[in-house]
Amino acid sequence: MKSTLEETLLSAIRTIPDYPKPGILFRDITTMLGDARAFRRAVDELVHPWAGSKIDKIAGIEARGFILGGAIAHQMSAGFVPIRKKGKLPHETVRVAYSLEYGLDEMEMHKDAIAPGQRVILVDDLIATGGTAEAAVKLLTQMGAQIEAACFVIDLPDLGGRAKLEALGVSVRTLVSFDGH
Repeated sequence: MKSTLEETLLSAIRTIPDYPKPGILFRDITTMLGDARAFRRAVDELVHPWAGSKIDKIAGIEARGFILGGAIAHQMSAGFVPIRKKGKLPHETVRVAYSLEYGLDEMEMHKDAIAPGQRVILVDDLIATGGTAEAAVKLLTQMGAQIEAACFVIDLPDLGGRAKLEALGVSVRTLVSFDGH
């Protein structure tokens, strides 16, 4: 019997209560990554809408976006661009500041990672409030990228991140949703 994509992924994603702080339900994809069938299905489904399209780069947000983004870039024969926390990249960078729950942080990418007009898909494991993804979209846009979509395995719709990206004109693709957070 074939299980649905949603059943496969929901059974492969671990939920850890009260992590990283009380009241939070942490959605852990490392168990999905360790399940070859679930990992493959997730990557296949994230790639599917662009099969046969020319995508130049996949931009992955540190750190789980690197794992998913690398697999997606390989499958799409596209380059991979890491978007990292400030100070982690060795060459000349461009950066953007973004808000956290308590203060500001910055993310950056190499200045020469994307040429203006290149078609890019942004990838991370989860979209929650959308602050990090929104900053990544602004960074990519600042570099002249044509953002085709932002893709996530998990959506936490109650936190509004998807709507935040869609308000910027970015198409959002997610595979499973969890109510509450």
